[in-house]
Parts: sequence; structure tokens; C-alpha cells
Amino acid sequence: MDPRDLGYGDPEELGPPEQWPIGRLFAAAARLVGPTMWRLIEGHGVSPAGFFVLRMLGSQDGLRPGEVARRMMTSPASVTSVLGTLERNGHVERRRDEHDRRAVRLHITETGSRLVAVTAEAIGPDIWSFYDVVEPEDEPAVRRFLLALLDRFDTLSQQNGDPS
Repeated sequence: MDPRDLGYGDPEELGPPEQWPIGRLFAAAARLVGPTMWRLIEGHGVSPAGFFVLRMLGSQDGLRPGEVARRMMTSPASVTSVLGTLERNGHVERRRDEHDRRAVRLHITETGSRLVAVTAEAIGPDIWSFYDVVEPEDEPAVRRFLLALLDRFDTLSQQNGDPS
């Protein structure tokens, strides 16, 4: 890992990663996991955004596009573009809501479900290998840290009016 690629300023000021504060190490790992997962997913004929939309619909079919955008923390326009590609490829169908004809609901197709299953199976071992660096005796401390961090983020987002 080259610290210059992380956007944290002058690498000389940071020192070696072994001396970084925990927060900076966590931020660096969080920043690198996305591009790494993207490369794994793209190797299977679907965009990362498309894969995550399909996974979302696979667990809760029939969402509205706006809800998908909210959950993905992106704009509705970005989701519309991804949905267009997924629909053209036969992975998603848009259907009118039975109770509100103005609303559109998104439904994963059988081919979309198969694509998620095949991709998840193929990349699963690689993804799990990211995390097998934690020694069993260290796992309780890492788990406490991550749970506390999630709780802190949740508290801060609630204080700032984030509805999620």
C-alpha cells in the first residue's frame, strides 16, 4: 500500500502505517475495500452497483427506485442508469404498483437471481479472505471496536437527522 494513494497528505508526515492511529488505519482499510471488491465483481459481467441492486432486490423484492437510491446512498439518477442496464440485460423488471398505479416497483428476475448467486459464490472466498487476517485471540477486541464504531456512527447519524 502506498500512502500517497490514500489522499491523506504528505506520506513523510504520516510515518509508516504501523505507527498510524487506529482511526486512520480503519479509514485506509475502508477506503481500499471498495475498489478491491469492485474489481472482483466486475470480473463477472455485472457492475458493482448493479450487483448491489440485485442483491438488495434479492432480499427485498419490489422496492421503489427511490428507496434503492436511498439505501445505496446515491442519487435517483444514478440508480436509474444502473436499472436501465439491468433491465436491458433481463435481470430486473419494472412493474406498476398494484395499489398505486403511479408508482413503479422493481423486481429481480430469475436471470438476475442466478447472476447474484453465481457471482457471490465466485467472489465469496476472496471476500472472506480479506478478513482472515484477524487472529482468533484478537477477534473479541476487534469485534468490540467495530460494534462500538457502528454504534457511534448510528448515534451521530441520528443526532444529525439522518432518517436511516
